[in-house]
Amino acid sequence: MEVVPALIALIILAITYRKFQFSNFIYGLILFHSIVLMIGGHWTYAEVPLGYWIKEMFNFSRNHYDRFGHLMQGFVPAMVARELIIRKNIIPDRKWMSFFIVFTILGFSACYEFFEWGVSVLTGEAADAFLGTQGDVWDTQWDMFMCLIGSILALLTMSDFHDKFLENLNK
Repeated sequence: MEVVPALIALIILAITYRKFQFSNFIYGLILFHSIVLMIGGHWTYAEVPLGYWIKEMFNFSRNHYDRFGHLMQGFVPAMVARELIIRKNIIPDRKWMSFFIVFTILGFSACYEFFEWGVSVLTGEAADAFLGTQGDVWDTQWDMFMCLIGSILALLTMSDFHDKFLENLNK
């Protein structure tokens, strides 16, 4: 279940490749995000060894790898959306573009949480590993918050760097 978004992205990228090619920067981010998803899928997010190492190092109460995964759920799609919007000239004003990117990504995160909720209702206890709440009653809210932070962080820290890749595409 955790790997399905990466597989869906791969299919979409393959189907649309001839009509629209992203910059190498975006493909690199997508690859990194896919690896994050596959690591989470291999061990389940609550059991990823790196998360346990960080938990012990900082004396955390839980394995936070899933929080990192949700940060990436905001970070990478925000940059993908940014490139698509800029290159297709969908929203010319950069401030409005950032506003719509952040809230669109947050909306997708909320929909993903609804999906997780539906899976847990349908499968009962079998969903515990998929949800990875680790006893945290606020896990859903944390997931969406981390996605929000990821999208804002991406736009604040990577936009200038991303613009340089986009300039090279036009040469």
